[in-house]
Order: sequence, then C-alpha cells, then structure tokens
Amino acid sequence: MTRSVLLKSSLLIVTCFTFLAMSRLAPRDWKLGVALYTFNPYSFEGQLAKADSAGLKYVEGFTFAKAGPELKDSAMMKLSPSGIAKLKTILGKTDLKMESIYLVGGPTVNDWKKEFEIAKQFNVKYVTAEPPVKMWDSIDSLAGVYGVKLAIHNHWKGTSAYWHPDSVLAALKGHPNFGVCADLGHMPKSGIKPVEALKKLEGHIIAIHLKDIAAYNDPKLVDVVVGTGVIDFPAVFKELERQRFNGHIIIERDRQEKPSNLQSVIQTVQYYNKTLGLK
Repeated sequence: MTRSVLLKSSLLIVTCFTFLAMSRLAPRDWKLGVALYTFNPYSFEGQLAKADSAGLKYVEGFTFAKAGPELKDSAMMKLSPSGIAKLKTILGKTDLKMESIYLVGGPTVNDWKKEFEIAKQFNVKYVTAEPPVKMWDSIDSLAGVYGVKLAIHNHWKGTSAYWHPDSVLAALKGHPNFGVCADLGHMPKSGIKPVEALKKLEGHIIAIHLKDIAAYNDPKLVDVVVGTGVIDFPAVFKELERQRFNGHIIIERDRQEKPSNLQSVIQTVQYYNKTLGLK
C-alpha cells in the first residue's frame, strides 16, 4: 500500500469517527432534575422524598408549596425567615440540590422582593417566573440586586404573556438579568414547535421544563409522560447540544397520576437516558 493510499485511508477513518461523534446525542453538563410542583399534593418534605426516590440530584422548588404540618401547612411564600430556615434544614438532610425556585410574585415590588428573599435563603442559582409586563424594569433590577438570573417561563396562549418566543425576546431586550426557562410541553398548545422556539431563544436559555403533550393546538390538554406525545425529543436534545446548552433540564408534570407522579418521573428519566445513550 502506497503512502498516499495510507493517508487517504487515515483521513477517511478520521472523517467517519468525526461524523459518528457529531451525530451522537452527547449532552454536556446538563443537570437533570424535577420540579417539586410535580408532587404538589405533598408537603415540602414529601416532595423531596418523591424526588429522591426518582434517583434525581436536582429539584426546583415553588413558593406556593405547602410547608408541612410543623409549619401549619402554610404556603412557603407566607413563611417568616425562620420558617424558611426550617425548610432549608429539611432540604439539607437530603442529597438533593435546589438550584432554582419558581416565584409567583404579585402586583407590587414588595411581593417580588419577599420571594427573592426566599430564593436568597435557599442560595439558588436562578429563579423561574412570569413577571408582569409593566414590572419588567423593577423585577430585572431586583434580580440584579439579589445576584440571580430570572428565567422567564411560558404558559400557553391566552394564559401567559410569554406564550410566543417573540414575546420572551421582547422581555429580554434591555433586561440583562432576564433569561429563559423554556417549557416545552406548553408550546404545542399554542401551535409552537419546540425546536423552532429553541432556535429563536438561542443564547438565552437557562433551563428547560421537560414535559410532553398529546397534540398541537389544543390548550385544554394536560401533559403526558415524556416520549409518549408529539414532541420530537431527539431533535430537541440535538438542538440543545448544537447550542452548547449546559443548564438545568427539569422534569415537570401538571397532571396528577395515581397514586403519585413518581412512576411517570422515573419513566421520563429512563426515556431521557435511553434517548441520549447514557445507560
């Protein structure tokens, strides 16, 4: 075999391996977790137990969660700092990391400030929310003061100012502390294809809410287990990899299965791992 033939053969082998490497779904530093809202019938401690049983490391809290019997089942957002400290102690007894929390907020800056204080106590990396349009400047400033990013979440058309990716981009303009939490399962309800939305939001995505839906353009539908609906998740994961996304992927269920959503979350984890070739 001549030297030129050997060189061509070597180049062919390298090209083939490069193609195979590029074509594989290879997540970077994605942090798979679950939104505690998925287990909202339970108290905070019960939610954590379910998340732990699913074998996950990350959870996203929510400020209207039931704190538990010790705290009179008060909503988290109504607790005093000492009450939040008790919940933080409960979290600390697990191996779970709560790096984000969903804020409900309210009509005043003080409402938002109180919930940012909760986020600060939990030392989250970012908060997820749907800030009122008229309060963009104030809430962006608050996020800056508290040193966290606010990931704008989307519900569907008719219920959310952020149902369309163009609306999200409008909110991001001039607000350096805003980013995106793309809820994939809500997009099809408004006729939005998730992959196309992700392309529009490139460079701004902090987190993904991972859920599926049975059909497009039907806002009355409730989510289905990931991988059993209409969303092309292999294409979604390829797009995230192309964007070099390295944030949180948070499994979330709105539908409440019986006896709980635990099995569906486990099924989603298995689908995620299989699709990405992780296990």
